[in-house]
Amino acid sequence: MFLGKGEKLHVIHRPLFDGDVRRHFIGTVDSYEGQLVRATGYLFRADSHSNEFRKQGGHRTRIISLASDTLIINILPMRIDIEQVTYKHEGDHTTITDGSDWHLEISHV
Repeated sequence: MFLGKGEKLHVIHRPLFDGDVRRHFIGTVDSYEGQLVRATGYLFRADSHSNEFRKQGGHRTRIISLASDTLIINILPMRIDIEQVTYKHEGDHTTITDGSDWHLEISHV
C-alpha cells in the first residue's frame, strides 16, 4: 500500500457540473483496506459568494476511494497541524497553510 496509518491527506473533490460546491477534505489516515481509506479530519467548503474556503463543523470520519477519478489526493507532510489549517485566496491563487512555514498552493480552473 502506498498510504500508511497516520499520514495526512488533502483531498479535492472535483466539481462535476457548473455551480457544484467546491469541497476539500483534510485529514489523517486511520486505516485502509485495498483502495479504501478511512480518515478523520475536516471538510472545507468554498463560499459561493466570496470564493473563500471555510471549515464546516467539527471532526468528520470519511471513507475515501483511491480509485475515484473525481478526487485529487495530496499527501501532506507529517509535521503539519491539521487543526490549524486555513485557506488564503488571492486573485486566482488559493494557498493552504497551518501557520508554520509550510504551505501548499492549489488552483481551480
